[in-house]
Amino acid sequence: MFFKLALKSLLNRKGSVIMTLLAIGVAIFVLLGIEHIRHQARDSFASTVSGVDLIVGAKTGSLNLLLYSVFRMGAPTDNISWDAYQDIANDKNVAWAIPLSLGDSHKGYRVMGTTEAYFDHFSYGNKRALEFAEGDAFAGTFDAVLGAEVARTLSYDLGREIILAHGVASTSFTMHDNTPFTIVGILAPTGTPVDQTIHVRLAGIEAMHAGFQSGPRSPTAPRNRNPAAEREPESITAFMLGLNSRMLTFKVQREINGYKGEPLLAILPGVALAELWQMVGMFENVLRLISMLVLVAAVLGLGAVLLASVRERNHEIHLLRVLGAPPYYLFLLMEFEALLICLSGMILGTLGLYLCLILVNDALFANFGLHLDPSVFTAEGLIIMAVVLAAALLAAAIPSMRVYSQAKGYNDH
Repeated sequence: MFFKLALKSLLNRKGSVIMTLLAIGVAIFVLLGIEHIRHQARDSFASTVSGVDLIVGAKTGSLNLLLYSVFRMGAPTDNISWDAYQDIANDKNVAWAIPLSLGDSHKGYRVMGTTEAYFDHFSYGNKRALEFAEGDAFAGTFDAVLGAEVARTLSYDLGREIILAHGVASTSFTMHDNTPFTIVGILAPTGTPVDQTIHVRLAGIEAMHAGFQSGPRSPTAPRNRNPAAEREPESITAFMLGLNSRMLTFKVQREINGYKGEPLLAILPGVALAELWQMVGMFENVLRLISMLVLVAAVLGLGAVLLASVRERNHEIHLLRVLGAPPYYLFLLMEFEALLICLSGMILGTLGLYLCLILVNDALFANFGLHLDPSVFTAEGLIIMAVVLAAALLAAAIPSMRVYSQAKGYNDH
């Protein structure tokens, strides 16, 4: 009877109730959406590189080294000599090393020169290895392996020849058209910068620039595809290290940072990622503030609607008092109405967010490499809903007390 009475009362004012319900639904959608995306983005951000103990580059800031070596953003201050790389890679404490050479591009996508060790040892997420959707790793000097986004966006297939450009601008007038590369593999999607990268052999980068400096290659000149005959590069951009034991990480880091051959910097990827995330923490707080203001506006709107309805309910209150309803019953009735509106808005907002996450998940992954789990029922989400519910009941307390006082006035009369 209590539920039926509250429902009938709300249906009697369905216009204002629906608008309030929608406002709360939007507030829940924004609040849960921002919190969910924030957590998912942090997890995706932290899973960009996994299993790498150290990243080594020329002396620069740790964030700059992380950005250009992992996220393909920015540019290095200097290169590392091949001799220094080999000296460190051959250290007894080093299990494997992945050299990286950056500086070229293709239609706005970064080109990275590396070796087969990249496909053997690089991992992301929870130490997930790279997998091929089509083809295989490069074997010849002028073979190329595309990231998933590059292949999808440019509609490239295996066997196609591509021309690389000098520099990383989306439009370049310095093309290496004398040394085209052939696509031999396409990687499966990872949700990391790997998807936006074109991978070629280090020797291919070296041969490409050597050919560019010596002038265009004759169309009939043979192209070297024998890795055994490749020349070693003079320098690289950076390299990643996997150590025989995690216990040796800080020891090897100190040795590299004090390397006497040339100035080098070794960073721990996890530490650098945490530092980078702290820098963008201010934007997280701004988003949280905006969502909280939306929630406050919706809750105040709920209180205003209930308060405005008190004047319209004089006859209803009087009738309930005549039927023997005590003042506290009317107080609880008003609070229960606020609870119904709030719960309905929460259900509406949560369902809307769930459907949106399903609909935009593929687009976000393709364009931003961000995979969003559509499940919004997390511990943080439940806490947010509890806070919203408490705020709604608190906002409804003023009109509820007004009804309570009015009911007592009828009793005194």
